[in-house]
Amino acid sequence: MDNRLDAVVHGIHIHPVKSVGGYDTTRAAVEPWGLAGDRRWMLVDTDGTAVTQRERPDLALSSAATLPGGGVRLSAPGRPDLEVEPPQSVAAVGVTLFGKKFKAVPADDAAHAWFSAYLGSDVRLIHLDDPARRRTINPKYAPNGETVSFADGYPLQIATRTSLDALNALIAQGDRPDEGPLPMNRFRPNVVLDGTEPWAEDTWSRVSIGEVSFRVVKPCGRCVITTTDQATAERGKEPLRTLARHRRIGSALAFGVLVIPENTGTLHVGDAMKVLA
Repeated sequence: MDNRLDAVVHGIHIHPVKSVGGYDTTRAAVEPWGLAGDRRWMLVDTDGTAVTQRERPDLALSSAATLPGGGVRLSAPGRPDLEVEPPQSVAAVGVTLFGKKFKAVPADDAAHAWFSAYLGSDVRLIHLDDPARRRTINPKYAPNGETVSFADGYPLQIATRTSLDALNALIAQGDRPDEGPLPMNRFRPNVVLDGTEPWAEDTWSRVSIGEVSFRVVKPCGRCVITTTDQATAERGKEPLRTLARHRRIGSALAFGVLVIPENTGTLHVGDAMKVLA
């Protein structure tokens, strides 16, 4: 077990709109369902089904930043920036994410038009006004009924710089070393740690970071989004090819870990990480 106290937070990343580019910050509040402002917005098609980089890699070229009060500022190539406020007094509508149905609130028509013009298809921007609407965490890992935002399944994802270095070394030894090294943004984590041993996160059950403790649920299984260059929206084979050869844990091609906060608090770049179990 890695109990070193010199492991620290290297980076904190918030993605206000699911599958859209986010931003780095030096501090972030931890809420029961994730970092404040993280993945509280999502795009859906005309049927209310989530639209992500899985289907639309060009979403990588757009970005969103949080505004005071929970709104977002949207940016994308060829589009003027747009500020969107959280919907007020708007009826919730049905949406579907990974086959699960729940309710969320649509943004205004200007936001729908902005993203539809950028993608060239009819989409709507949806806000999760109340994370309690989405109770999808496996009760095995959430005995207290914990909920999650529009993140794939768990409130936060943690990755380590040393494991990325180890992965990039494996890619360099493979059939197409020209596809590496990969930057951390391929994996879209919330918290990046430095100072651990490579793959040490495989052994963690509980950790503390600064004033917040977390239950480590499981390794994060990676999808095709990780093969998308977040600067160009072009796709390759890595890291999934190398993860399939070297990091298959059960059915998952694993990188990073998924965690559930045990209390609220604030994370800062430079906070110490300690393995509790």
